[in-house]
Amino acid sequence: MATEPAAPKSASPFTRTNPFPGKLIVNRSLCGSDSEKDTRHFEIDLTGWGLHYEVGDSMTVWPTNDPALADEIIKIIGVKGDEEVKGPNGTKPLREVLLRDCRITQTTPKFLKAIAERASAAPLLNDLLKPERKQELDTYLWGMEVIDFLIEHPSIKWTPQEFVDVLAKLMPRLYSISSSLKAHPERVHFTIDVVHYESRGRQRKGVCSTFLAERADNAPVPVFPNTSRFRLPDDGNTPIIMVGPGTGVAPFRAYLQERKAVGAKGKNWLLFGSQHEHCNYFYREELEKMQSDGFLTRLDCAWSRDQAGKSYVQHKMLEGAAEIWKWMEAEGAHFFVCGDARRMAKDVDAALRTIIQEQGGKSEEQTNEYVEKLKSDKRYKRDVY
Repeated sequence: MATEPAAPKSASPFTRTNPFPGKLIVNRSLCGSDSEKDTRHFEIDLTGWGLHYEVGDSMTVWPTNDPALADEIIKIIGVKGDEEVKGPNGTKPLREVLLRDCRITQTTPKFLKAIAERASAAPLLNDLLKPERKQELDTYLWGMEVIDFLIEHPSIKWTPQEFVDVLAKLMPRLYSISSSLKAHPERVHFTIDVVHYESRGRQRKGVCSTFLAERADNAPVPVFPNTSRFRLPDDGNTPIIMVGPGTGVAPFRAYLQERKAVGAKGKNWLLFGSQHEHCNYFYREELEKMQSDGFLTRLDCAWSRDQAGKSYVQHKMLEGAAEIWKWMEAEGAHFFVCGDARRMAKDVDAALRTIIQEQGGKSEEQTNEYVEKLKSDKRYKRDVY
């Protein structure tokens, strides 16, 4: 009779519900001073962790909310903040629940319904909450947060418990890991766009990105790995083509570190893109050194705003169509894409199909079959969001 294998004696005490309290030790800008974006490189110390992850995995990060926003909400609803309330993670003072347990930026249907029912004048919101008007509601809500409705409807009186009851639970965020444990055994690296924007005259902040950028210096950063199927080929001799514009470069930086650490002989081709070469070329020195060393076989960069016509990674793919087809068809390369799902991944997929059709002399149907075979053979993988 088969028996369960014994758990290793050194099994880590950390789990998804008891994440490791990491320490932020590097918070460095990857952009020049005139960049429109704020993209940063973060490193979190994992000393004493005892856990393991693979390149291609992501890391779950548990943020806390902006204290200034929590305090503003407490002031607007006219309470002290020390009232005991039952939140998603048990009974605690209101301020603690707003900081750690509840989502205090994005609205919920429950919250909107409470506003519509209790506000002295909210006919538009009442109307927009009808199921058939979901698209119009989404347009109306763009750039609006919980605080906006509280300011607009001061006539609504909330008890601390009533207010907490209409909020959603604060959820952790997932970030692609941009380092290899073999290269950095005690750290995990991230490549993250810090979200700042203005709407309705207020500055808005991404919860987790600004937690890391502005509030994590003297606070633990709870983390736990999230297993992915976005894996390197088992055979280190297999060539890989990596398409990762913007923060999509993160897992490919990890791939390159891993392949270098294990002495993999397969060819490596990276297609990276961003807005401007002079201020948005993330990891330039690292990548160009890998290229000059001969380890990074080919590096193609697309700068979307450095010339009259836009240049994106899919354009670079089409420029290198013959070589991509040779790598894929003759050399069995694996093709990886990471980044924006809404547009970039679709454009890259269309470019790949164009290359297969034109370079391979295939019909549209044959091209689609070829792509499906790549996917089933795990030679075409995407990590898009």
